[in-house]
Amino acid sequence: MSVVSVRVPKELKEKMSRVQEDWASYLRRMIEHRIHQHEIFEASRRIDEIRSKTTRGTYRAAESVREARDRA
Repeated sequence: MSVVSVRVPKELKEKMSRVQEDWASYLRRMIEHRIHQHEIFEASRRIDEIRSKTTRGTYRAAESVREARDRA
């Protein structure tokens, strides 16, 4: 596991000490959450990019159903 240090103002550190929280665990969860959000955003952006390069089809379901029924 790697170590990441965070500097906070003295006043904030004092306030943090008054809250019952495992701050290292909390920060790890928040970092993981933010990375997950970023990955979703990037995947969505790539999907939109691919979608913009394709053309919309002209498939008409109702016509296909009518043709299939007429043949039956």
